[in-house]
Amino acid sequence: MSPPPVASNALTPLAKVLILAALAAGIVYPIVAPYLSFALAILAKGLCAGLLTIAALALASPLRWWPAAVMAAGTTGDVLLEIPGGFLFGAGAFAIGHVVAMTFYWQHRAAESRAATRVGALLLIGWGLIMPGLVSPPGTPVGALMLYSVLLCGMAAALSCSRFSRLAVIGAVLFVVSDTLLIMRLGGRLLGDAALHGGLVWLTYSIGQVLILFGVASTIGNVARPGLRGA
Repeated sequence: MSPPPVASNALTPLAKVLILAALAAGIVYPIVAPYLSFALAILAKGLCAGLLTIAALALASPLRWWPAAVMAAGTTGDVLLEIPGGFLFGAGAFAIGHVVAMTFYWQHRAAESRAATRVGALLLIGWGLIMPGLVSPPGTPVGALMLYSVLLCGMAAALSCSRFSRLAVIGAVLFVVSDTLLIMRLGGRLLGDAALHGGLVWLTYSIGQVLILFGVASTIGNVARPGLRGA
């Protein structure tokens, strides 16, 4: 059975407003977080991905549940990472989101992809394999970090081979950059001072998430139609 016809651009007016609000929330969060109480800081951190989750649900597409699930996993991860003792649970939530995203993107992979796209996807997977060992201090256990980084980079690689917008791919690469910086911080390696490094981690992540959803939403109608091809 063919999927129901939908508009190429599934961005409803409500979804556009929510995505803009999410972008604003992501940019403002590191500025206001130091002045917020613990509970409000957690809410503020979850606001960006939370608004993106609602925006995904507001898309005019039968496929909207997939990006909504991915963004919901991100929201959960953002919140859990801020709760004492919640780091592993937060990382697990993100890992689940990456698996859901990979499944979605691979279902809508391009029938044919350029050699540069395939090479880029392989490089992303390669980076996922070596990144924890490169950015962590010698002797640091990297098994769990490697599993996570492979899932993260696998998500970005699957998106790069899909029929979704290149804007979404840029967002996924920013996500990879963000978590590379995060693992560097876990190992005590900072770019500049702690505040600068933390700001870079958050901004590359939040802007990346916004670009992923916007890029997916702007082309989700095309991938829902049989016979159409991406590059």
